[in-house]
Amino acid sequence: MKRKVLVGMSGGVDSSVAAAMLKKQGYDVTGVFLLTQNSTETKQNDTEDVKIVCKKLDIPLKIVDARKRFSDSVVKYFLDEYEKGRTPNPCVFCNENFKFKLLFEIADKIGAEYVATGHYAKITKIQDTRYKQIPNFKSQTAFRLFEAKDKNKDQSYFLYRPKQDRLSRMVFPLGDYEKTEVRKMAKEFRLPVSEKKESQDVCFIKDNDTRKFLEGNLKLKKGEIVDTDGNILGKHRGLPLYTTGQRKGIEIGGTGPYYVVARDFKKNILVVSNKKAEVALYSKKAKIENVSWVAAEPELPLRVLAMTRYRNPLVYATIESRMDANKTQANRREYIVKFEKAERAVTAGQSVVFYNKRGEVLGGGIVK
Repeated sequence: MKRKVLVGMSGGVDSSVAAAMLKKQGYDVTGVFLLTQNSTETKQNDTEDVKIVCKKLDIPLKIVDARKRFSDSVVKYFLDEYEKGRTPNPCVFCNENFKFKLLFEIADKIGAEYVATGHYAKITKIQDTRYKQIPNFKSQTAFRLFEAKDKNKDQSYFLYRPKQDRLSRMVFPLGDYEKTEVRKMAKEFRLPVSEKKESQDVCFIKDNDTRKFLEGNLKLKKGEIVDTDGNILGKHRGLPLYTTGQRKGIEIGGTGPYYVVARDFKKNILVVSNKKAEVALYSKKAKIENVSWVAAEPELPLRVLAMTRYRNPLVYATIESRMDANKTQANRREYIVKFEKAERAVTAGQSVVFYNKRGEVLGGGIVK
């Protein structure tokens, strides 16, 4: 029997080519489109594009109305984090708590062994008896996650959280291809989305206007903008609208540009500096929480390459762990990342993802 795979499809070129490749390779392919927004909230009619692509490929399509679930999880998380003064990473959260969670639920219902998407990343497997120690994973086969061939499109940063039981069933057909090659394949498969533009950064924010979205969904309180010496420079429109290191949108004329250094939520003050290399913007270390390892946790301390924000350059760092006497016995361990060179704008809520020199994703965590 053919191996059955469920392909998460967005209506874009990447997921469409992924589905076409898997069918060509002999898989029994079913496409699924997760409806997360009203059609009026998107630039393009993705639902119609998915229907056309699946008809062209002669594969069944499931359209799942997940709008409430998406709003109650991903959008709520996004707004809650900003309200708490943190800068969220909705794609990391969505992949773990919404997208792949729902895709695996659907896959299990239809008896699909695998779940595939159009992400740019690679998964490999090895035989190693040490991986018997991975909790709830009895196989001697361990699955490892690597960055994609196309470094400009690589999405491994967003995919560090799946455990071995999920990773063993995930397929990323595009990991060994450049984006230009993918578009070429789309034309060869005669897919009508071969020239379709890239999707926006945050899928649920119209025109990628985060500020407008937050202003429409959060209660904001205006306050003073001060420099690092305490001099009043102007008024801010609400602290959740700003993030560490931000330059645009501060709205101070004259001696700028200015960069956000800190936000004092108790005093409702935004602290800025007109120095891009402001010392207060740099950190030699960061505490991280909700740490997740792709395979077994390595022996610490460990020297790694760390990415502190998507598309940031990799920097050398050392991961350490220690026991926090202020926490309960069940949750006393905390992790600290020490950067070999001070890193700019390490921001609470963002993910720090760990790599080795071979481009393998070891794991990651959330900045506290």
